[in-house]
Amino acid sequence: MDLNTKDIQLQFQGFLKTPLLWKSEAIFELTQLEIPKEKHSKFNASISKNLRLGKRVERFVKNELEQFSSIKIVAENVQIQHNKITIGEIDFIIKQHKTPIHLEVVYKFYLYDETVGNTELEHWIGPNRKDSLITKLTKLKEKQLPLIFRTQTKSYLEKLEINTEEIEQQVYFKAQLFVPYKFKISSFNLINNKCVKGFYIPFERLIEFENCNFYIPTKINWLQEVQTQINWKTYNQILSKIEVLINNKTAPLCWLKYSNGDVDKFFVVWWL
Repeated sequence: MDLNTKDIQLQFQGFLKTPLLWKSEAIFELTQLEIPKEKHSKFNASISKNLRLGKRVERFVKNELEQFSSIKIVAENVQIQHNKITIGEIDFIIKQHKTPIHLEVVYKFYLYDETVGNTELEHWIGPNRKDSLITKLTKLKEKQLPLIFRTQTKSYLEKLEINTEEIEQQVYFKAQLFVPYKFKISSFNLINNKCVKGFYIPFERLIEFENCNFYIPTKINWLQEVQTQINWKTYNQILSKIEVLINNKTAPLCWLKYSNGDVDKFFVVWWL
């Protein structure tokens, strides 16, 4: 197995192990797709080495859904156009137990910052403060899901023999969450606490881990669980590389190995 193929399998396994951001009770009236308990499966397709993380996740979702006899993928990555201009894209049209479902797929990394907004949902932001959970939920509810009711979409669905009035709308929203180092809150009320995968610190506090080993995975490998059989770097070896990223206002995700062999995931941020 070549390195790219091995990485893809590890990415897929990491994706499968990432929990849904919420379960049962809907958030923003957005309902999560409920599928049977995961089968232990391999990713069976090929992926371009340069395929970005979001599109990669869509391929993983397709592979996962195909494992279940109760689910049929009717269409995917549907470009909806008006006057030859794309007005939106539908991730998946599926049938689950013959019920048609418009499914939007999301996989995100969010950090908890109590200085942003006033509610639990508003406190979750992207590592570089360019996006937020509340912004994504709003976009899903007000822009992405209503696309199904556009005239152009209805005519497309008619070709698939799907009645718009019968179609359900669901999301498949997974996330890895990170909290401030030595964070005091033990649990959150609205989101799935199993999504908390690590912590974040400002660059100035990296010195607290000078006796640890580090690794900076590429962005597509952020999906992976921490791997131990890798080329770990010492604090002195990694410091200048992280400093360059911080100076460019880019928050890297790092893997951390403590002196006792335990491992962790964390972000180093430039904005604290």
